Amino acid sequence: MVAMPSHPLTVGFDLDMTLIDTRPGIKAAYLALSAETGTPIDADLVVSRLGPPVDEELRHWFPAEVVAATADRYREIYPTHAIDPSLALPGARESVAAIHERGGRTIVVTAKHQPSAELHMAHLGIEPDAIIGGLWAEAKGHALREHGAHIYVGDHTGDVRGARTAGALSVAVTTGPCDATELRAAGADVVLSSLTEFPAWLVGYLDGDAA
Repeated sequence: MVAMPSHPLTVGFDLDMTLIDTRPGIKAAYLALSAETGTPIDADLVVSRLGPPVDEELRHWFPAEVVAATADRYREIYPTHAIDPSLALPGARESVAAIHERGGRTIVVTAKHQPSAELHMAHLGIEPDAIIGGLWAEAKGHALREHGAHIYVGDHTGDVRGARTAGALSVAVTTGPCDATELRAAGADVVLSSLTEFPAWLVGYLDGDAA
């Protein structure tokens, strides 16, 4: 049995493919970057493996010596191309609301550039209590620990590693690139098909019926 929180519940969420479907927007941003730089990029392949920082993805398409500058340019053009097409995933708003209804706090901890993450949340009208960007995998654990997160919800094995680093319960959803088998093998404590299942799961967890 997982111990119930002794102080206000804090739940962290990943962003891409956990709270929001950024595939249409990210695809548009990569196509714009490809057109601008003249470098062919398979944008469909890119959006099939979202999770790691943009610099890691760009290494597949650009020489190492220009990756940092290209990442900066990608972040510059991102708001123009990627915010409007990206949508909240089913259950996202309800999950955040369920935590707030229980008197809890929600934080977003993402590898995405923080200003871009903030734009996404504002555009979709989702209001977490804090947004922390630029962190991936184990590095997410430091922010989760700093904010006292009891639970971290993500869609990637890197998110599972972040939760475990923080000593938080790892709740994984299969809406991203990793399937249930991969997520469990990485150490996820709970695997849900999507955030539509999260509010009911949270009730059971807080009432001591789920782990």
